[in-house]
Amino acid sequence: MPRSGSRNSRGGSRRPGRGRRSRAGPGTPRKGDPRPDRRGGGGEPAGTRGKRLPYLFPVLSGILAGTSYIPFPPWALLFGLVPLWLFGLREGSWKRILLAGWAAQFVFTLIGFHWVAHTAHEFGHLPWHVSALALFLFCALAHLFVPLAGLFFALLRDRVPRWAQLGLLPALTALGEYAWPMIFPYNLGYAWLWGKLPVYQLAEYVGFQGLSALTIFLNLAFLAAWEHRGSWRGARILGAALALFAAANALGWLRGQSLPSPDGRMRVLVVQANIGNLAKEYAEKGQGFREEILRKYFALTARGWTASEGRPDFALWPESAFPDTIYPGRMDEGNTKALREFLHRRSIPLVTGARGFVEAEGKKTNALFLFDRNGEAVGPPYNKTMLLAFGEYVPGARLVPALQEWFPFTADFARGGGPGVRQFGGFLLGPQICYEGLFPSFSRSLADRGAQAFVNVTNDSWFGTWSEPHQHLFMTLARGIEFRRPVIRSTNTGISTAMLADGTILERSPLHRDWFHAFDVPYRKEPSPTFYQLYGYGLVPAILLLSPAGILLMALRRRE
Repeated sequence: MPRSGSRNSRGGSRRPGRGRRSRAGPGTPRKGDPRPDRRGGGGEPAGTRGKRLPYLFPVLSGILAGTSYIPFPPWALLFGLVPLWLFGLREGSWKRILLAGWAAQFVFTLIGFHWVAHTAHEFGHLPWHVSALALFLFCALAHLFVPLAGLFFALLRDRVPRWAQLGLLPALTALGEYAWPMIFPYNLGYAWLWGKLPVYQLAEYVGFQGLSALTIFLNLAFLAAWEHRGSWRGARILGAALALFAAANALGWLRGQSLPSPDGRMRVLVVQANIGNLAKEYAEKGQGFREEILRKYFALTARGWTASEGRPDFALWPESAFPDTIYPGRMDEGNTKALREFLHRRSIPLVTGARGFVEAEGKKTNALFLFDRNGEAVGPPYNKTMLLAFGEYVPGARLVPALQEWFPFTADFARGGGPGVRQFGGFLLGPQICYEGLFPSFSRSLADRGAQAFVNVTNDSWFGTWSEPHQHLFMTLARGIEFRRPVIRSTNTGISTAMLADGTILERSPLHRDWFHAFDVPYRKEPSPTFYQLYGYGLVPAILLLSPAGILLMALRRRE
C-alpha cells in the first residue's frame, strides 16, 4: 500500500510549490497574495524580463548613434537608442544596465569625437600613444549621462507600471543630455541642420536642445513598434511616429518660407590665410614668423578687396589672426603700427582676432579688435569670456598656481566681462570667439542686446579635417536659426562661410587652403525676438526636468 504523499507524480498529496505551473506564468501573484507584481504593475509583456540580451545591443546603439552624427548622415537618429533600451528592459541587474549604458556612450564618443587624439597630439605635443590614452579617457567620461539615465531607470522601474517605464527611458536620457556638463555641448538636434531636413527651422521655437529631445522621444515610438512587431498596433505606432516627423518637417519648411524680409544688407570680405600650427606657435611666443604671417594676411585682403564687386563694408580675419599682442596706449609700435598703416593706405575697415592685454591683471586676452578705414581702433576690443579649459586656462590654477606649470602649453588668459555687442560701420555686431558660439545662452545675450548679425572668429587648425571642423561649424550656425540672425564666420584653416537667418548657407571655404570671399548678407535692422529667445530657452529645460517627475507622479497616483 503506497504511503500518502510519498510520490508527487501519481496522485496523492503534493509538496508545496511542486504542483503544476500556473497558466498565469511565473512570478504572477496568486489569488489573495498581497505581494505586488515586482515587474511593473502587471502591464509588462510575459518574458520581457529575465531573457538577457548580449552586450552587443548597447554597442550597436553606440554604433548607430555615432554613425548618425556629423559628419555622417543622420540615418539612424530615430531608432539608434532602441537596442540599448531593449537591453535595459530585459535586464534585471542594475550593474549590467549601468555597464551597458557606459559601453554605448563610449562607442558613440569614440566614433564621433575621435579627433580628440589628434588635438592632444597637435596642440599638447603628446606622443601618439599618450594621445590615444587621452582619447580613451575622454570617451570614458564625456557622456556619462547615458549610463546614469539607465541607472535611474533600473532603480525606478519596479515601482511603476509598464507605460511609465517606457516613458522614463527617453525622459531621463533627454534630461541627462541637457544637464550633463560637457566641454563641447553637443546634442542630436544639430544633425538635422547638417542633414538639411527642414525640421531644424523649428529651433526658432524650442532650440536645438528641444529638437534633440524630440529625436530621443521618437526613439520610444520605434521601440514600441518593435515590441509589437507583426501586429497592427506596432504598425500604427510606427506610422504615427513617422507622420509626426513628417509633419514637423512640413512645419519647418513653411516657417522657413514665411520669415519677414530683410531690410538691410552688409557686404563682408572673409579672409582665411591657412597659417600652420607651428608658425602660429612661434609667432605667439615671439620666435619669428610674425612679419611673414602679417604679409600673407595683407596680400589676401588686398586681393579680395580689389576683386570684390562693390566695396565691402569691412574685412573679417579669424581668431588670433593678427600675430602679435595689441597693448592699450601703444598703437604706434611694431606690427600694430604696420597693421594700421596698411588699413589706412587701402582704406579697409577690419574686424580681427588678436591678443589683447588687461593691465589690471597683467594678462593677455583672446580678443576681437575693430579698426575703421583710417586704421583707428573703434571702441574697446571684445575680450573672450568663455575660455576653453586646458586650452586658454588651467582649471584651479588661481587657487593652486603650481598647476599652471604642469601644463606648459596652456595659455593663461584673462577672462572678458561677458557678451557684448559692438557698433561698427553702422552695424550692430554680436562677437563670438571660437566655441562661445556653441552656447545658446551666450548668443541669447547678444540677441537681447540687439545684435543684427553674429560674427564668429575661430581657429580649428588643431582638430584635423574629418569631423571637428564640420561639427563646430554647424553647432555655431545653429545659433542663427534659434535667434534668426545671420552668422558670418572666419576661420584660420576652415570652414569659413556665412549663413542667412533663414538657414541658407552660402559658399563654404575649403579646408587648409588660402581663401577669401565677399559675402552679401541681408539682415533685419531691428530683428524681432524669437519664441525661443523669449520663452523656449527656459521652457525647454523646464519640460525636460518635469517630464520624469510628472511620469513618476502619475504612476504613483494610479497605483494608489
